[in-house]
Amino acid sequence: MPLGNREGGCVGREPGDLTARVVRRAPGLALGMRKTASGDSKECGRVDQTAWMRVEGAARRRARTTTLVLFAVLAMAFVVSLLLGPSNFSPSEIFRGLFDGQGAAGIVARELRLPRAGLAVVVGAALGASGAALQGLFRNPLAEPGVTGVTSCAGLGAVVAIYFGLTVAHAFLLPVFAVTGALLSAGILYLLSRRGAGAIALVLAGVAVASLATALTALALSFARNPYAMADMVFWMMGSLKDAKPADLYFSAPLTLAGLLLLLSASRGLNALTLGEEAARSLGVDVASVRGRVVTGVALATGAATAAAGAVSFVGMVVPHVLRRFYGYEPSRLILPSALGGAVLVTVADVAIRLIAPDGQLLLGVVTAMLGAPFFFWLILRHRREA
Repeated sequence: MPLGNREGGCVGREPGDLTARVVRRAPGLALGMRKTASGDSKECGRVDQTAWMRVEGAARRRARTTTLVLFAVLAMAFVVSLLLGPSNFSPSEIFRGLFDGQGAAGIVARELRLPRAGLAVVVGAALGASGAALQGLFRNPLAEPGVTGVTSCAGLGAVVAIYFGLTVAHAFLLPVFAVTGALLSAGILYLLSRRGAGAIALVLAGVAVASLATALTALALSFARNPYAMADMVFWMMGSLKDAKPADLYFSAPLTLAGLLLLLSASRGLNALTLGEEAARSLGVDVASVRGRVVTGVALATGAATAAAGAVSFVGMVVPHVLRRFYGYEPSRLILPSALGGAVLVTVADVAIRLIAPDGQLLLGVVTAMLGAPFFFWLILRHRREA
């Protein structure tokens, strides 16, 4: 909503713009800008703050409505995920078994369906929040957890555990190796950020780490000792929640929560980084600390998600970009909604997979890639038109 006219009048900034928010916090009235005959922009009369308050109120109502819709969709998809399966138990039997744990219905509800539905929420939340934080860190709407190499290194760690047969002796070693690989990738990027590397250097380092991890994963596939190990590696790399177990949920949920808390602790610093690194430093923000917390938080959340479900791509890029128009352009406003939106996307996608292909041949990572790749191309074309 423009707060002035184009010909000599005052022109306000968009409500989502961080600079406008800083100006708007000044007591009294906000400043506008006008163009002189020579084309220069000069400060002009003050804009009534009630206009800003109306814009801000509309934005908050839109965000609140969107949050309620996301919660409603997630609740419905979660319930459908609990009730959906090859067994012939009625909804009442499933819910009774979920609460009392008695009989075959209790085993199905607690050991099979609840872990799968819960992991869909955890995985989606981890990927969505990680994507929002990385897009704020790199100031690029195309950023996602794969940019940092975290996803590829987590996949490499899991493949190493499968390749050497460690998962046969101890099943918990697969998620441990996956998270360890993610943390190693985060450690490399953190050391670079402490040495003064900029955002572009971190992106290039992440691409290099991801390429190396992908090459080593392909090497492990090439030298797999038996076809069964190769099949396990390929199946895991495609991403799926079909074999979710309670132990996977118990392992991934705390790590995802820790990662989300780290991302939220860096949210104000990410807001300052939207003005540029020099401006953020001038405001007293420790840029290296913000980067370290973001990269470590992404490593914990994405590593836990990858350990539980395998490689699920594009969620971290699509969800924040879709929600940005409803919540604004400040990273601090977008991290939690993106976690909620990611949980919705992954849960709905998993339910759709089970309805379309009950035999389990269609995998989650394949579906998200099929949805995300066209969106990625559309996003690139849109940015080219706006450039």
